[in-house]
Amino acid sequence: MAKEHDTAVHIGISPGDRKDIAAGLSRVLADTYTLYLKTHNYHWNVTGPQFNDLHAMFMTQYTELWNAVDLIAERIRSLGHYAPGSYRAFAELSSIKEEEGVPPATKMLENLLAGHETVARTCRDAFPAADKAHDQPTMDLLTQRL
Repeated sequence: MAKEHDTAVHIGISPGDRKDIAAGLSRVLADTYTLYLKTHNYHWNVTGPQFNDLHAMFMTQYTELWNAVDLIAERIRSLGHYAPGSYRAFAELSSIKEEEGVPPATKMLENLLAGHETVARTCRDAFPAADKAHDQPTMDLLTQRL
């Protein structure tokens, strides 16, 4: 869970609401980063007749995910909390399991689809805290991730 950094943040959101929002965003960050890592792994290791297409598609996806993690972490910071940033923290917070080994290309696609669905559910789970606090920037960020 994100830790309190600066209780003097005066952005019109109570400290308790900021803590709840940051906790939800920390789970979104962990899922997004784990999916990024899995996607990059697949980019490096995909084989087979669809190599060129999948290699390029995975690069497009991991680049988008990489850009997203920065925005999510910066929003957590703007709420006065530290963003999680270690593999241990991500493993504890993420709903997505790390990849063991290198699956065949079709299984890679299935795993990534499941990962994107998980991120969507995690965003939806984080949305009520932001909505309750009328935190439009976080709601917008979550909507973009969905």
